[in-house]
Amino acid sequence: MGPPRVTWVTAVGWRDAMGSALYDADGFFRTGAGPGGHFRTSVHASPLFTQAVLRLLIRLDAALGAPARLDIVDIGAGRGELLTALLAAAPPALAERLRPTAVELAARPAGLPPGIGWRAEPPHRVTGLLLATEWLDNVPLEAAEVDDAGTARRVQVDPDTGAERLGPPVDVADAFWLARWWPLDGRPAGARAEIGWTRDAAWADAVATVDRGCALAVDYGHLRAERPYAGTITGYRDGRQVPPVPDGSCDITAHVALDAAAAAAGTPYLIASQRDALRALGVRGARPPLARAGTDPAGYLRALADASAAAELTDPAGLGGHWWLLHTVGVDMRGTMLG
Repeated sequence: MGPPRVTWVTAVGWRDAMGSALYDADGFFRTGAGPGGHFRTSVHASPLFTQAVLRLLIRLDAALGAPARLDIVDIGAGRGELLTALLAAAPPALAERLRPTAVELAARPAGLPPGIGWRAEPPHRVTGLLLATEWLDNVPLEAAEVDDAGTARRVQVDPDTGAERLGPPVDVADAFWLARWWPLDGRPAGARAEIGWTRDAAWADAVATVDRGCALAVDYGHLRAERPYAGTITGYRDGRQVPPVPDGSCDITAHVALDAAAAAAGTPYLIASQRDALRALGVRGARPPLARAGTDPAGYLRALADASAAAELTDPAGLGGHWWLLHTVGVDMRGTMLG
């Protein structure tokens, strides 16, 4: 769902527009119900996602030799839902060593368990797991479009209406990133790209906080061979996709160039579909045998509900379309990372 092309009043680049709309004092992520009130993520969809992350955390804990303190840092933590669920689900021997930290610009929610830290920036030295579930897609970035002369120009947007126009040609940093990760040379007029070096830098900085452990980003994204022709900038409000008007009234998001972010971090990594990652972590989605309904009706219904939730989490047309980008830092998890 592309932005409208109507008369505009003022215009700025998409990077500034997104930054203001999402993160100013009255921005979308600073006020209101938080992400869970507007769109469905894997974290909110089912406890099965939490269980899968917990299995990964347990494997990492073993690879680290069960340290006295095991960090779990959630960047873009929303209202702390994932950390709260992980802390509640962890075995007691692990829970007492966990040090969960939510990284979020919004104020600390009332009622958040006191054992969960809350801060605006990631801690500097992490031993354990750093998470970013649907965070990178909200890191502001510029958009570019090819004009009639074949020149890649920055796209400018009116923050009040979402109307767009073509601005100046992309600068040197933008052109360098585009040439490597999303080439526009030779593309027809109207072809677009979303310039992801700001996301690459943000992810590299996040991964750099991990002394020993893993960093995991879960997000909608794409790889170089399959970049979307028209880009992906869109909006969400109240559970529905809406035009991306960057006035603070809706989420503004764009899919992530996962391979570019992975390379920027400079550590070993694995990219997998959420479908494959969750299956490797025990989320299968197989329906229970019908015969069980006669011998264990309650158990059959629970298993059926789990199968339905697993199907949603692994559906390639929905949440299963997420990618998992997993880095390892100072720890050998070959053969245990996702199975």
